[in-house]
Amino acid sequence: MRLALFDLDHTLIPFDSGSVFTRHLIACGALEASFEPRYLEYCRRYAAGDVDMVEMHRFTVGALAAHPPAALQRWLRAFEPAIAALVPAASHELVAAHRRDGHACVLVTATTRFVAEAFARVLGLEEVLATEPAVDARGHYTGEVVGPPCFREHKRTHVEGWLARRGLRWGDVERSWFYSDSVHDLPLLAAVSDPVVVNPDPALAAHAAARGWPVRRVSRSEGATA
Repeated sequence: MRLALFDLDHTLIPFDSGSVFTRHLIACGALEASFEPRYLEYCRRYAAGDVDMVEMHRFTVGALAAHPPAALQRWLRAFEPAIAALVPAASHELVAAHRRDGHACVLVTATTRFVAEAFARVLGLEEVLATEPAVDARGHYTGEVVGPPCFREHKRTHVEGWLARRGLRWGDVERSWFYSDSVHDLPLLAAVSDPVVVNPDPALAAHAAARGWPVRRVSRSEGATA
């Protein structure tokens, strides 16, 4: 097997998926406008390496607990065409190139699953490893996380679980790629044969330069129409 793994935020997309989804929910009337600055503070803490992903998930997904699942599905259906124009052509081409070469392609992101899957469909990625949101008996999201969030060392854990469900281990992977922007992803970057950094944060850029890892730059203008 040859395996291509892709981070989402600031990697396949040159922006934060949660910010875009938050603005979409505010426009739909699902969230108050005051929610966005509080979410952005979590993003700032994430960039600084000072965030508890479970706490962040409780805040962002827990805010949807009052809404019935059918309403969330309506908002997600409206969200998908809205984001299609924001995904750079270069990202579509990167995924398509790996698919043409017969590589197994997997999105691996800390983003909650229902948001990650919307972007995955736009990008033509069928396999998604993401932070799994818990639901209650009524099907409402609680804000809790099922299992470890798909973040830091747990991204590697999620990939290893994905392989295990197919009766495979790392030793069965002939060659592997992981594309990421974040120093938080070093455990998985170190596990693959071909780490590639994309729009790297300063810490990852320094790490990549010291090891001679290739660097890609993708801007929103590359193929984007909005």
